[in-house]
Formats: sequence, C-alpha cells, structure tokens
Amino acid sequence: MQIRFLGHSSFLIASESGTRIITDPYHAAEEFTLTDIDESADIVTVSHQHPDHNNAAGIEGDPTVISGSRNVKGIEFKAVDSFHDCVSGQERGPNLIFAFEIDGIKLCHLGDLGHQLDQQQISDIGAVDVLFVPVGGGFTVDAKGAWEVCQSLNPKVVIPMHYKSAGLPFLADASEFLEGKDNVTESDLSAIEFTPDGMPEQSSIVVLKAALSTA
Repeated sequence: MQIRFLGHSSFLIASESGTRIITDPYHAAEEFTLTDIDESADIVTVSHQHPDHNNAAGIEGDPTVISGSRNVKGIEFKAVDSFHDCVSGQERGPNLIFAFEIDGIKLCHLGDLGHQLDQQQISDIGAVDVLFVPVGGGFTVDAKGAWEVCQSLNPKVVIPMHYKSAGLPFLADASEFLEGKDNVTESDLSAIEFTPDGMPEQSSIVVLKAALSTA
C-alpha cells in the first residue's frame, strides 16, 4: 500500500491491487499554495462539507463518494460521528472520522476533528495502524489535543495533516506538534509505502511533503 500526501488533509491511498482512494479533496483557492488535484480515484471520502475538504467533483475517474459507513470495492468504510469543534458542532458542524483497512493495514482519517474522543468513538474506530491527524489548531484540535487523540488510539504510525503552510498562515506549524516527540521522520518525499510485516514496532510520526505545494 502506498500513501501519497497531496496537501492539507488530502491523501491518495493506493492498494496493491490498484484501488485508489482520495481523502478530503480540497478546492484550490488563493489562500492555498496548493495546485488543483489532478488525480483519478475509485473512492473519495469526505469528512465534512467545507470547501477545503469536499471537492469530490474535482477528482477524475467517476469515483464513489463516501459520506457515511458503507462497503465499496470490498473495502469496509466505517464512518464515526464526531464534531468540527469542542461544543458539539454548534460552531462548525459535524465531522466524520473514517476507519478502513487496505492490504491488511488499518487506517483512520480524523477529518477536521475538534475535540477529544469518547470511549464509544474509540471503540467504534478500533485498532489503528496508520492515523491521519489534524495538528494545526484554529479550526481543529491543536498540537496538544492532537497528541492526546493519538495517545487514545495508540496507532503504529502518525501522519500529521491540516497544519500551517505558506498559504495557510492561520494554522499552527507542524513543528508545534513534533516538539519533544521521539521517533519522528520528516521526509523530503510526498509518498511512503507500508506492508503489514513492515510496520514499526514503536509508534512513530512521519511528516510527508505535500506533493501539490507550490511553495
């Protein structure tokens, strides 16, 4: 399985059999130093209906758009209800967490999670190998809150997303989340491959370079 960081909260996940999943595709806009997503996919997950997360129409290949729990191409997507803020959605509305398994690896994309998980949500998500977590604060959990979420789910690999870039000055930099952490890899590459028997024994953090950044 390969994971490619497109930018913001969008990833292209490709299975060994060739199934392509894109998470939270964004609308490129003036405030982004990201180019349009020029990729095809079989499946698109959308955590919530904000324009920096819901541009499924911009993805080529006539993908199936998932905004709830369902099985597509033999992959069981579990959508766990959550909120975009810490006041039960009163400020920014609902958010879906997606948990699914590809090539024997369990992934969890938290979308724009704005609060700590309760025990029912943790149970519904289940075991996590690779966790995509927002770390930039402002509109989601901040660096401290993101780490608390990571600890509650205990993934093998943490991949930060939704943090400051040259065109997103209102978010905190990923360095705030990384400070004081062990087993951190800051890659110059946008993609990484995982196999079930190649997962790290100790929990690690991998920062990928946005493939579509123009900065």
